[in-house]
Parts: sequence; structure tokens; C-alpha cells
Amino acid sequence: QVQLVESGGGLVQAGGSLRLSCAASGRTFSRYVMGWFRQAPGKEREFVGYIRRSDGGTYTANSVKGRFTISRDNAKNTVYLQMNSLKPEDTAVYYCAAEEEDRIFSYRDYSSYGSWGQGTQVTVSS
Repeated sequence: QVQLVESGGGLVQAGGSLRLSCAASGRTFSRYVMGWFRQAPGKEREFVGYIRRSDGGTYTANSVKGRFTISRDNAKNTVYLQMNSLKPEDTAVYYCAAEEEDRIFSYRDYSSYGSWGQGTQVTVSS
């Protein structure tokens, strides 16, 4: 497992942008699929997107497609979630997650990921 620490959350007006970062410990970061999830009060944890380690391919949920972008810098052991055109419904605690790509069974299922960060709050005001 790796230790994950998210940062970059905050309060932003609708239409604004934020970039979340997730820093990972350990020397095997490049072996991991990195996922982003979010959870709003009273709601279940929701898949946001992931980035593969094998080819850097990404996938984002329909709810954020075209607005959110995921990238990674293996040299810095960091994954990013660039969020543009934010909406009030994007308000949630955002979590990054990691799992070795050889071990993951479903990229979009939160139960596939064994390592989690503490979360960072994103609040979008209308």
C-alpha cells in the first residue's frame, strides 16, 4: 500500500476552477492505478475518474466529463484532478485512491482500491 495525501480543496464560485493534488509515498507509485472519488453529505461515494499506470489512459464519469481532467507525474509521485467549470453539485469531499494495476478488478468501483487519502473538501457556491 501507499500513503496518500490530498490537497488543493477550497471554496470557489460556480464556473471557477480548482486543481487537487494527491501525493503518494513510496517508490512504486508508477505501478498504481490512481482513482478519484467524491462524497457529498448524505450521499454515497461517487466515482469521478481514474488514470492508468500502463499507458496513462484516463476515464472520467459522465457527470464531470469535459470539465475535469486527470493527470499524473510519476517523477513527483503525484496525481492531479483539474476541475473547471465547477458547479454547486460538485460540492463534496474528494478522495484519491490507489491500487496496483495488476490487482484491480474494476477501475470504477471504490472497493477495488486499497489505499485512500484523507479527503479534501471542495465547496462550490452558486
